[in-house]
Amino acid sequence: MLFLQLFGIVWLMRFDFATATRIVFGDGSFREAAAQAASLKGRVLLVTGSMPERADPIISALLDKRVPYTPFAISGEPTVPAVVEGLQCARKAQCMIVIGFGGGSAMDSAKAIAALMSNPGDPLDYLEVVGRGKPLTRPCAPCICVPTTAGTGSEVTRNAVLVSPEHRVKVSLRSPGMFPLLAVVDPGLTRSLPPLITASTGMDALTQLIEPFVSTGANPLSDAICREGIRRAALWLRPAVVDGSNPEARENMALASLFGGLALTSAGLGAVHGLAAPLGGMSSIPHGIVCACLLPFAIEANVKALRERAKDSPALPRFDEIARLLTGSASARAEEGVDWIKSMCTELGIPRLSSFGLAAEDLPPVAEKAQKASSMKPNPIRLSVEELTGILESGVRN
Repeated sequence: MLFLQLFGIVWLMRFDFATATRIVFGDGSFREAAAQAASLKGRVLLVTGSMPERADPIISALLDKRVPYTPFAISGEPTVPAVVEGLQCARKAQCMIVIGFGGGSAMDSAKAIAALMSNPGDPLDYLEVVGRGKPLTRPCAPCICVPTTAGTGSEVTRNAVLVSPEHRVKVSLRSPGMFPLLAVVDPGLTRSLPPLITASTGMDALTQLIEPFVSTGANPLSDAICREGIRRAALWLRPAVVDGSNPEARENMALASLFGGLALTSAGLGAVHGLAAPLGGMSSIPHGIVCACLLPFAIEANVKALRERAKDSPALPRFDEIARLLTGSASARAEEGVDWIKSMCTELGIPRLSSFGLAAEDLPPVAEKAQKASSMKPNPIRLSVEELTGILESGVRN
């Protein structure tokens, strides 16, 4: 049996790793989605983002395969009411298959609709935190995910993050049955993304590689994925923003995003995403910008808390390793990694959170809600409301 020995203590090793049934990666691979849908023989609900015209490639592929489809567009962040509307659209058109083609919003919406197509009741029956958290007991409708951004990794995760306007918070619909039947990652689909979206989604991908690497759920398989993903993101995020037509940069960022999705599903996330859940529910700030603005200060807060209250934590040296992966310096410490992230955000033109109208009085309630967020649980150390508020204040101020 495998075991891990640290500081003279032996822990038996146990972890769980699962993902989409099949992953296809490469330029032009988006056509695999249409081929898979054709083999399933049914009408497709095609869920797209706020610019449905970007779905022209998959529409052409579906038409070539003579796959009937019904379009459904999601504008902005996916909300519970929008998912209910999509579910009604699917049922009215008698759709049997769901394809999510777009960013995280389209893919999360597609996964949620596919789950609710076969599981009766209200979405609140199944939502975490604000709902009843009941399990999804029936197999979800077949779902295929095709990302057109390099950030969320939602094509290989088992949850859908939805905004509950009633509760002003982002929460998850989650089940092992929500893994897509097929994930198609085509880097060519990201080449038309504007620089700011490339930058913010890329910072989301980086966050989703760093947080699982230091989480309480970290394991050898997720570690290997995180190390490789962090290295690629550090080298290729800037080139992807500077020249979106650079195929090597787009390919490496698509891999980094995919790796982040694989890692977070196995190892969990942390304080940045724990704070992003309530912050995203009360504001319209794009998720990637929230991650970019909070990431360096969340690392600072975690390192400080670990040094003060958990000096023997295995997460502490990992923050130094992250700095080495980011900077390429064999002697880098955590503080240099923080400086690298701050400089990268400035260089990429990530807007400050203050530019979205956040006020100081908005922050303590966000911190209080964040402590209850599912993403906060794997953080390497429990942070107080005051520490979480400090992260938010730094993210707004700097």
